[in-house]
Amino acid sequence: MTQETYYVQGMSCSSCAKTFEDNVKEIKSVDDADVNFGASKITVYGEASIEDLEKAGSFEQLAVSKEYNKQSFDLMKTLKSNWHLVTSFILLLVGLVTLSQLGEEHIVTTTIFLGSIAIGGYSLLQAGVRNLIKWRFDMKTLMTIAVIGAVIIGEWVEGAVVVILFAISEWLEEFSIDRARSSIQSLMDLAPDTATVKRNGQNEVVNVKNIEIGETVIIKPGEKIPVDGVVSIGESSINQAAITGESVPVYKAGGENVFAGTLNEEGYLEITAQKRADQSTLAKIIHLVEEAQNEKAPAQQLIDRFAAYYTPLIMVIALGVATIPPLAFGLSFETWLYQGLAVLVVGCPCALVISTPVAIVTAIGSAARNGVLIKGGSFLETLGRIKAIAFDKTGTITQGNPVVQQYELFDDHVSPKEFFQLASALETKSQHPLAQSIIDYTDNQFGMNEAFTVESFQSLTGKGVQGTIDGTHYTIGSPEIFELTEKQQTKIEEAQEQGFTVIILGDQERPLGFINIADPLRSIAKDMIEQLKEAQLTDTILLTGDHDRTAQSISHQVGIHQYIAKLLPKDKRTQIQQLQESHGTVAMVGDGVNDAPALATADVGIAMGGAGTDTALETADVALMGDDLTNLPYTVKLSRKTLRIIKQNIIFALSTKAIALLFVIPGWLTLWIAILADMGATLLVTLNALRLMKQNK
Repeated sequence: MTQETYYVQGMSCSSCAKTFEDNVKEIKSVDDADVNFGASKITVYGEASIEDLEKAGSFEQLAVSKEYNKQSFDLMKTLKSNWHLVTSFILLLVGLVTLSQLGEEHIVTTTIFLGSIAIGGYSLLQAGVRNLIKWRFDMKTLMTIAVIGAVIIGEWVEGAVVVILFAISEWLEEFSIDRARSSIQSLMDLAPDTATVKRNGQNEVVNVKNIEIGETVIIKPGEKIPVDGVVSIGESSINQAAITGESVPVYKAGGENVFAGTLNEEGYLEITAQKRADQSTLAKIIHLVEEAQNEKAPAQQLIDRFAAYYTPLIMVIALGVATIPPLAFGLSFETWLYQGLAVLVVGCPCALVISTPVAIVTAIGSAARNGVLIKGGSFLETLGRIKAIAFDKTGTITQGNPVVQQYELFDDHVSPKEFFQLASALETKSQHPLAQSIIDYTDNQFGMNEAFTVESFQSLTGKGVQGTIDGTHYTIGSPEIFELTEKQQTKIEEAQEQGFTVIILGDQERPLGFINIADPLRSIAKDMIEQLKEAQLTDTILLTGDHDRTAQSISHQVGIHQYIAKLLPKDKRTQIQQLQESHGTVAMVGDGVNDAPALATADVGIAMGGAGTDTALETADVALMGDDLTNLPYTVKLSRKTLRIIKQNIIFALSTKAIALLFVIPGWLTLWIAILADMGATLLVTLNALRLMKQNK
């Protein structure tokens, strides 16, 4: 089965997107179709030409293209594309003048108003009649019945006003949803269209799509990097804010990775392309954001199910309003038919249906611009409800690179240089994760002594290593394998209480000294925890394989209120399950690789440093593209604000309908009031959702 994806312009409402999808599915050569409303795309399974697709979308004048077309607001272009609306409005004005001169019943007056209705409401009436034939009930069906009814009872002016205001409402809705989608457009605008590539000894300007892996790309100061690659020549500061959310440019030199869409600020660079343009980190982010915006949040799924029953219910209510008073109480049939038509208009579910998706689209796009990739509306909504958040220690709260912090010698006859060179000689043969920190420290401070050869080397599983150097037997490892004096034991315990991992070197007679090693805390870890507390998320838990004293020290320094120590990787998953039982909804923050089971078990898995890491991008529910921990409280605040806005929109949309419907009781509801209430509600819920675009860190 062939599969093609097309971009669609003019898709302003989710019900219209569903209608378009259904129409495409009816094309004989198409097996299936899937519309992504958030990204304004359609994936077609089978064969269909652009002409076929645009015919299927003719009810909404949808424009279909294979390539993404960058859009910008142009007043003249907008007026031209909405000529029918402009013409309809002009005819309405002429009709009002004619009405005052010739009267309501005159043929000229009637003709002008009918012309206004026909021109302004052609696409509306076409789609509505088609829906009625197929027994498909949506907002256009309701409006079509209302307009036809207004014409039948001679309400020419109000029929024309309903058509024009509904067209304006649709245009405003389309403009607003395009603003919500602007985050995707801004991401697409990051990558340049062309780049300079070295080929056959010459510099050639080529389309970025034609850059092959392994080719050398030239990046001048002020230019954007077109593909992911490695710096081969030059050095410069790179602004990576668009990908990682980092506000400060990052220095890059030979051998370091750079990302497509980032800005070369000052130096000349040559990079070796590692990925094609359509496989870059930026391309993956765009794809994942588009997919995320299409995934419906639980609130949206609930509204969609509600709307499926709501629209037929409104039609039943309208029918009751139009028929029961005349038939049961002998009241004016024309008056109550008019009221029934007004109920159809005010009951239009535009505001309700768009209340959630516009908020989800805006929030996910806003997060992407700030270096946070949220994989779908369900995760955004769940994140807004989390009660506790667990952190892996290494690489998340700490820098993930243990280093020697302090040392103390017990024997004055051993110099620091000899002490560390002996320790490094033993650790060179060790596989322990902390061994490298001792080797690096020795090499930087004293230099390695290659004359120290270790013989009779032996590993003491889980405790340390031992071996013979120049005829003397040495052991290096945890304090438990040494006999310590009371004074030495006190110093070791003090160091452990401060969060250090203590390594002791000794010979066959006595301990020679100890080394304090620690994985430095991230400088912003404490601020991040404080910001989470400000967001009323106080249940924070540290998960670590370290012993209790180190875990306690780190938790105290950072402000995490609970810690669970001595955990193996498999134990973290169990702890997440227990936290879910005790706290409810739990998020887990880790590196996206070693913590995969725990991340998958948590209600929301959050991976650190997703930029360039395929595993994090693919497995995490939320990826913090950089290592900036302040992105975490920002994301929590954004998700909670999104939930508030969705609730506000739903309440406002339903209450507006309810208040307008109450106007039926005294007979005050008019088509004018009905359409203004519907248009006003739609516009306000959209503008309310667009406030999420201004949510910054």
